[in-house]
Amino acid sequence: MSARRLLQLVALIGALGVAATFATGDQQRFWANWVVWVLWLATIGLGALFLVALEYLVKARWSVPVRRVAERVASLLLLVAPLAIIALASLPTLFHAWVGPEAAQRSAVAAKAAWLNVPFFVVRLLLCLAAWLWSYRVFAVGSRAQDSTHDPRFNVRARGFAPVFMFLFAVTVTVLAFDWISSLQPEWYSDVLGVYIFAGAFMAGLAAIALAALSLKARGRLPDVRSDHLYNLGGLMFAFTVFYAYIAFAQYMLMWYADLPEEVFWYKQRIAGGWLAVALLLALCHFLIPFFALITRDAKGDPRRLRWVAVLVLAAHYLDLYWLIFPALGRGVLFSWPEISFAMLFAGSGLLWLARAETRGEDMPVGDPFLAEALEFRL
Repeated sequence: MSARRLLQLVALIGALGVAATFATGDQQRFWANWVVWVLWLATIGLGALFLVALEYLVKARWSVPVRRVAERVASLLLLVAPLAIIALASLPTLFHAWVGPEAAQRSAVAAKAAWLNVPFFVVRLLLCLAAWLWSYRVFAVGSRAQDSTHDPRFNVRARGFAPVFMFLFAVTVTVLAFDWISSLQPEWYSDVLGVYIFAGAFMAGLAAIALAALSLKARGRLPDVRSDHLYNLGGLMFAFTVFYAYIAFAQYMLMWYADLPEEVFWYKQRIAGGWLAVALLLALCHFLIPFFALITRDAKGDPRRLRWVAVLVLAAHYLDLYWLIFPALGRGVLFSWPEISFAMLFAGSGLLWLARAETRGEDMPVGDPFLAEALEFRL
């Protein structure tokens, strides 16, 4: 059986399990899983698009040979758009704390009514999706067109748009964090949550890019990508492992020190009972193991090391989103066949999407005037 057929079978079995979850009538569990996986795909795509924009912003050369890989990973945003719109159906079930009629009786929630109301929530989602898809079109679609035109003016346009994207990225990722995570328990609020989601998103995007690049290289499709290019991907992943851990600890430490009831209840819920084990596993898989696995110079450019660390980071990113969202249900740790079914459907569909993306355009941006210089990159 070919890899594509196997992925199709996995996605089909997952779809049956997802349908069965919906049929059981456990709407909370169904929509919590749906939101977790939509956020997983969205943050991976956004992390990849951030790397593309960062290259143009700082005029980096080393990343040009793997930029097409990043653009393909960013195309997950096209898949996310309809899935996120479907996720709006979760509002009455998951976000009842501010959607339901009882919201008016809770002073902390009523004070946020100008922000937390369904029409404005929908508008914000649509604006975020529009900003992401527009940015993807500017960077990725324009880059593919340059393969045939070899027009250097595209690089000028992309560099001019990169600062605009950074602003849009900062705003929309923060909105994503506030709307789909923080508002599950609207009494709670954190200024750092947007940065926390950004750190995890960029780590996940780098991991997906590294895996896709290593897969293409193993099949002989990126022969000119060398360990020096991979080293920089590994170096960025290592750096953001530390940054992610710093932001996660800073958020916890500040709330622990202040000890305000409207803040600490959120963490208490996520380190009580079985959730403590999940939190410890998250610290192990999202920080300690990647940190020590990539700490040496040689490890950062070693394909085998990068491959398994990237897989671990993507799995830890799911665990992170699961830990952020599922405790809000107030039902303890839930993980059995429904969660496995969603993983099979969404991860399988994501891989099938990326396999299709690999057939579009060249594997490297052959029209970029800086490609030749980038292929000579040495550390």
